[in-house]
Amino acid sequence: MTNELTSFCPDYHRAVELIGRRWTGAILRALLTDVKRFNDLAACVPGLSDRMLAERLKELETEGVVVRRVFPETPVRVEYKLTEKGRALESVVLAVAGWAESWAVEGSKRAAKQPAGISGDQ
Repeated sequence: MTNELTSFCPDYHRAVELIGRRWTGAILRALLTDVKRFNDLAACVPGLSDRMLAERLKELETEGVVVRRVFPETPVRVEYKLTEKGRALESVVLAVAGWAESWAVEGSKRAAKQPAGISGDQ
């Protein structure tokens, strides 16, 4: 890996498209805090539908970021766990969380103070 940025990198673009999909960041954050069960994931991410959660978990499983384990019990128990590849995203999630705490909240507070129709990006 080089430290020099180029204007475009297909690997970077693919990675950002994967983790930047709606709800994926929130799901990854929950999995990093050791939430494992489908209903627990759905409960800890407000506004996330079961259908969307299932879709995102399937995408992450296909990419090798999440592994799905089925326990043949009654009732059947299903757990989701980050793979080594998924755990490697922890520094990314922490970096985005730190940026959000420093900048996103400040930006939303600033936007709330602006009169309608006025942008702070002048």
